[in-house]
Amino acid sequence: LFCKFYVFRGQRKEKMKDKVLEIWPEINWIKDEDLRTKTLDAWVYAIENSPLEPKDLEEIPFSLLIKDCSVSFMNHKRTCVQLAVDIAKTMIDNFGKEIKVDMDIMISGAILIDVGKLLEYEIVDGKLGTSDYGKVVRHPFSGVAIAARFGLPPGVQHIIGTHSKEGDLGKRTVESIIVHHADFVSFEPFKA
Repeated sequence: LFCKFYVFRGQRKEKMKDKVLEIWPEINWIKDEDLRTKTLDAWVYAIENSPLEPKDLEEIPFSLLIKDCSVSFMNHKRTCVQLAVDIAKTMIDNFGKEIKVDMDIMISGAILIDVGKLLEYEIVDGKLGTSDYGKVVRHPFSGVAIAARFGLPPGVQHIIGTHSKEGDLGKRTVESIIVHHADFVSFEPFKA
């Protein structure tokens, strides 16, 4: 019975990984296998500790701060990652050896910047809202904690922690600057 439990649990985790990869094919853009696995594991953990399922992320608004937001969480997230990659490639093409961008660290960080949001949500009477936890621990902080839990490198944790206004007081790495701007470019136009 004990062994059957662990086999079932392992099968359930593999199914969850498959579901996460369905909504996050960009995880496969990470070339380093260990970093790719840790990035995926962090997302699986966040979803398992959220009231949401992976498919919900395709439907919920990307921000609860924007009234009547119709852009989905995953649409915003994918746009941010894709913009970051495009910006980095353009910078490398134009600046050559003058700029160093660790693409794997940047992609992992961009994918994970909002992983902590999954812990901020609650569903009350069928309505999505911010949990008590989310009211006091914003997603950059919970996101760094999740990343650290899975042994993601400091460069990835830095991107998560500095991608939003919380990072304005510190010095951002090149990767963090790129992700920060990609995130805001895909957020600010909707605040109007």
